[in-house]
Amino acid sequence: MTNQRLTLLGVIAAVLLIVLSQTIYIVGQTNQALVIRLGEVVRTVNASPDDGPGLKVKVPFLESRLLFDKRNQAIQVNRQEILTANQERLMVDAFVRYRINDPVRFYTGLGDDRVAKDRLNSVINASLRQVLGSASSEDIISGRRAQLTGQVRENLSDRTTRSRLGLQVIDVRIRSADLPEANQEAVFDRMKTARQQEAARIRAEGAQRQREIVATATQEAETIRGEADAERAKIFAGSFGKDPSFAAYYRSLQAYDASLGADTTLVLSPDSAFFRYFSKGPTGQ
Repeated sequence: MTNQRLTLLGVIAAVLLIVLSQTIYIVGQTNQALVIRLGEVVRTVNASPDDGPGLKVKVPFLESRLLFDKRNQAIQVNRQEILTANQERLMVDAFVRYRINDPVRFYTGLGDDRVAKDRLNSVINASLRQVLGSASSEDIISGRRAQLTGQVRENLSDRTTRSRLGLQVIDVRIRSADLPEANQEAVFDRMKTARQQEAARIRAEGAQRQREIVATATQEAETIRGEADAERAKIFAGSFGKDPSFAAYYRSLQAYDASLGADTTLVLSPDSAFFRYFSKGPTGQ
């Protein structure tokens, strides 16, 4: 009788444990959950601030729960060939960070992470082809990569929103955009030639501008010098008219200054008129 009672208690305890395991479940801070009854979602857990993580209860055997990661997740996009606007082929490698922001839409539209990544991969490929296909290979490789990456992110975010996938695109990065080996040398030579032509144009414009500046400065200097000479002549004319002897004296000083130097040799008679101001003073008398 005792053994039967113990057996019965053991069976009851096992049943209670099974029922308890089917009733109580835990949702961590990094997870969000759906409670499903007969294939229909009846409620969400930790998907909004109103219902946080912790120990939860569901109807045993009738309801089940599905856990989804609440953190940002990354997907590596399959390397693909993109045809650019200038008809160059590029091998593009990118990755995307996303999160599940609507677990109900995610479950009803995609079901699980594997299907979600396959679907997201195809959406990313479409965005890359649309955005990068409208740009040149030079822009993608170097010139406008940051701007084009932003356009891909906006395009992808819009596509996922319109597709009602329950996903939020956090970031997109183009890791590499390489030319096929057969095309690399030709494209790099063309880019080098274009940069050299641009540099030559800038140098030519700079040289032309320099010539214009020098010509303008020379013209202004000549104008100023002419005006100064005219004013100087005017002043001298006024001074010479008032005192002719001073004018003769001043002109003689200018002649001395122009002709006499450290290596100058003059053969003149002592009474030469050239030296009359040395012997007779400023008046020459």
